[in-house]
Amino acid sequence: MPNRLNRDFRTRRQRLAAVWVAVWGVSAASGVARPAAEASPAARLDQYLSKFESSYSNVRSLRAQFTQSYDWGGRRRVESGTVAFARGGKMRWEYQEPKKKLVVSDGKRLWVYIPEEMQVTRSSMKSSDDPRVPFPLLLSNFKLRKAFSKIEFADGASKAEPQDQLLRGLPRRGYEDEYREVLIELTPGFDIRRLAVFYPDGSVMEFTFGRIQKNLSLDPGTFKFAPPEGAEIIDQ
Repeated sequence: MPNRLNRDFRTRRQRLAAVWVAVWGVSAASGVARPAAEASPAARLDQYLSKFESSYSNVRSLRAQFTQSYDWGGRRRVESGTVAFARGGKMRWEYQEPKKKLVVSDGKRLWVYIPEEMQVTRSSMKSSDDPRVPFPLLLSNFKLRKAFSKIEFADGASKAEPQDQLLRGLPRRGYEDEYREVLIELTPGFDIRRLAVFYPDGSVMEFTFGRIQKNLSLDPGTFKFAPPEGAEIIDQ
């Protein structure tokens, strides 16, 4: 794969990692996903968002399997692995296929480690140059209407499971050059099945999630990282 695609894919994966924590943080719930059929479209949306945004109040941690794809210029790259999230912006992405990679954050610092290259990229979560990432991340008051300029139902915008609900988020003013839209596919229990980011250049980054487990007792070391001896460390 051309170096340009590798660099672009790696940069977007690193910059978007905290966005997935934000959206996952509001994804755990139980109950009926779709609002009452007799409500008006605007009322349905308000009811749905209210349930969605209040459903995570008792969730402290999440773990799941994921598949991540990146489509650009007629090319496609797919990776997969497991991910764990905890409140406070903590996350751990373990990429297994096709190559091992690791993305870890303790909520303050973000580490991206590529074993094959013995290279570590280190950056501050708060100083991330991606304007889509809300810092600090407070799961208890995360609001989709604040994350996007507009949030709406997106039925038919993309293929989805029959019982799932699609939401579309549009960029806030000044961020239109960063991304065009975000599609979020939610299960009837408000778990995120799929999240896709569409960019102005036509490229698409998509995550699908499965085997979701909530409120696990995660070892504190899960969100810590120590660069291996001899690894090149790049500060951003």
